[in-house]
Amino acid sequence: MAASAATLCVGGAQATVAPERWKMRYVLGSCLYGTASLREILPEVARSGAAHLDVWPRVHGNQREQMDELGHDNVRALLQENAAKVAIFTRYDLGPFRLQDEIRVAQRFGAPLVICGGQGPKGLSGEDLAQAVREFVKRLEPTLALAERAGVTIGIENHAQNLIESPDSLRYLADFAKGRPLGIALAPYHLSQDPPALAQLIEDIGPRLVHFYAWQHGSGAVADLPKDEELSQLPGRGKLDFAPLIAALAKINYTGFTEVFMHPTPRGIPICATTAEVTAEVVRAREYLESLVPA
Repeated sequence: MAASAATLCVGGAQATVAPERWKMRYVLGSCLYGTASLREILPEVARSGAAHLDVWPRVHGNQREQMDELGHDNVRALLQENAAKVAIFTRYDLGPFRLQDEIRVAQRFGAPLVICGGQGPKGLSGEDLAQAVREFVKRLEPTLALAERAGVTIGIENHAQNLIESPDSLRYLADFAKGRPLGIALAPYHLSQDPPALAQLIEDIGPRLVHFYAWQHGSGAVADLPKDEELSQLPGRGKLDFAPLIAALAKINYTGFTEVFMHPTPRGIPICATTAEVTAEVVRAREYLESLVPA
């Protein structure tokens, strides 16, 4: 449908049809449930308002290891039983240069995205940063060629203490990724909690944004905190106003996945005491995000 309102002839008259409202596509992170079984998590996909799962390995979860233990054919049957699909394989443990086998697994499951962190010198700026990001992408070329043949995109998350850690590094990556199955998995948690700046970054990245973590810094994720403070990483609980970010996503007509996200301390435990409580937190955060979608 055109961006402007379309007109249809109805009984000889013209009727104005409003453009479709932009919608977010949600994916549920398996690691939010700690090391709960896939059998327990998969029914929560639909309950959370999603249709897809982001599968995490140790140390954040162990559902990726569970897939190998159960056998991939059995996992496919479980997915079918729960009307769910795997959209993402998250593999920070492998890093960007050891994804070959995981790309093949993603292809077999029809998952469009494999996510990991960047790799390279930290703290760079200017031309030094640009050159380092250029070299990073060049070094990825053999892996990207495999990903392209498999119909899989590699998403690089911005992370502290890494080459891909700053807004400028993301802008360079977006530029050098053009024409390649390479994009950005944006984690606001790791950036300045400045809504207008984050919104501008989303617009600057534009079509190279392939995944959005609905995740704020809140009180952080590295100290043992009271549960209410730990949950402040979630949208609507902490201080970050997500409205400019959601408006920017709508403006660029973002078509990737959105993942309500946080890290518990220690890693590998569920974010809440029970599976039902975890899903309730995801639903609460999703409803907050939905309330911000432009009309």
